[in-house]
Amino acid sequence: MLAKLSPRSAVRRCAGSSVVALALLLAAGPPVGAAGHPGPDLSRFYRQKIVWAVCKGPEMPKDLRCGKVTVPLDYTRPGAGTLDLALARYRATGASRGSVVLNFGGPGGPGVSELAAAGKQFMDLTDGYDVVTFDPRGVGRSSPVSCGESEDDESSDTGRPSTDLDHPQALLKQLRKMAAQCVRHSGPVLRHIGTVDAARDLDVIRQALGDKKLNYLGFSYGTRLGAVYAAEFPGKVGRVALDGVDTLTEPLSEQGIAGAEGQQTALDDFLDWCVTDVACPFGQDRRAAGEEVERLVRSLDENPVPGDFGGSFSGQDLVGAIGQALYSKELWPALERALGSLVEDGDTRRIESFSSGAFALPRRKDGGLVAPQNVPADNLPAALMAINCADDPDRPTAARITKDLKDLRAAYEQASPVFGEYRLTQLLMCYGRPKGTDFIRDRVKNVHTPRMLLVGTRGDPATPYRWTVETARRLGSSAVVLDNRSEGHTGYASSKCVHRKIDDFLLYGTLPPSGSSCPADATPWSTVPDTGD
Repeated sequence: MLAKLSPRSAVRRCAGSSVVALALLLAAGPPVGAAGHPGPDLSRFYRQKIVWAVCKGPEMPKDLRCGKVTVPLDYTRPGAGTLDLALARYRATGASRGSVVLNFGGPGGPGVSELAAAGKQFMDLTDGYDVVTFDPRGVGRSSPVSCGESEDDESSDTGRPSTDLDHPQALLKQLRKMAAQCVRHSGPVLRHIGTVDAARDLDVIRQALGDKKLNYLGFSYGTRLGAVYAAEFPGKVGRVALDGVDTLTEPLSEQGIAGAEGQQTALDDFLDWCVTDVACPFGQDRRAAGEEVERLVRSLDENPVPGDFGGSFSGQDLVGAIGQALYSKELWPALERALGSLVEDGDTRRIESFSSGAFALPRRKDGGLVAPQNVPADNLPAALMAINCADDPDRPTAARITKDLKDLRAAYEQASPVFGEYRLTQLLMCYGRPKGTDFIRDRVKNVHTPRMLLVGTRGDPATPYRWTVETARRLGSSAVVLDNRSEGHTGYASSKCVHRKIDDFLLYGTLPPSGSSCPADATPWSTVPDTGD
């Protein structure tokens, strides 16, 4: 899910059995042992203490401190290698009761650069906590994965192949080549990048911070990580809030359709608003505006333009950037200006601001984006695909893809003429990769922990509200649901009510009654990061 993304019955009828058939469930290897089970000696990792120092890099706030923890590459063989995880922290302003750890989603979203850019929205939490975040394994400054630059002009710099959905055999060949390319450029971490391992890392971080229990705030994909942690370490759960709740059961094929539908609805809403403004780059005719967006995507797919990071910027890159910008209505004016720059001047800089997955990146003096040092430009999409594939045990066979691709493509295009191909490509990218774990579907349920707060937003284009209800039911009596009757992806940064209720829970332990709601704010309220516009 990126990392953020309606009823599906019509699409599912269109697809027939193709979606289910393509998402074949394969048996996965045993998950790593949970805390308390006999296993390898991890004591040296649990004896660490973090050394905090001034953060290095452009645009890092002076009061932000950075550190690291070392974790085993493979928890079943801790002597086979290690990797360092990058952390960042704002100290509590008064007496600290410990830490609250943040994960901003993705999967593939870097925590350090996001906290550096958007830390002000979490300053209320420093009344009682050190506010801490981290770059998960394979992400940002923590052994980042990559699929490399394009080879033979067959793939873009975003980690997606230039898919030819009309020729399945050529597509399969390119998918296999891309999977091998990702292995080549990512190193050994790629085989150990899923959420089950990331949850083990989170427990090492908890201990290194000196906390007996994990206090945690996770957004979007971060809710999946929080739920997996609760299943693996139920005795270590403190106050946990999950905002924009991910699914724990739906295969990637179903998630893709839900995401395409949600993003298409958000795009339609944006265009309804855009055409009322004379500055809208697609004019003032609503139907024509929708056709212009589709035409722009096709044109850039046929003739990509140079991107601000180097390499090319294609129609599918544009689709990914638009999808991220649609997560919040507060970003609509910036998206309108970014699309105007692209349409009128061929300038990709503003629209590529959103290609970081809504995770903030600093800028050069000329307005261009600055990727963190030693972090590949394609790290976010490469990590997103690697983590999602590692978490999903379904793998389509070559025969099934060849047989069902036409029907599956029709289902995705019916879900969204703009986002359908992008979402389908994300699904197909798992072909040729090792099968994922079945731990999340089979074991993350009926957790016995202190009560956790789950927030679902009714108009969320990335994580449908029904996922909050389904996940709460799956987790059991520990889950308390807050219904955010608003729009956009997640509620903490856009709803005063949600912000207050999450803070009250994390700071004071005060939970709203399960099933209570937050109304939509009468006026826009947001602390989303500045996109440079």
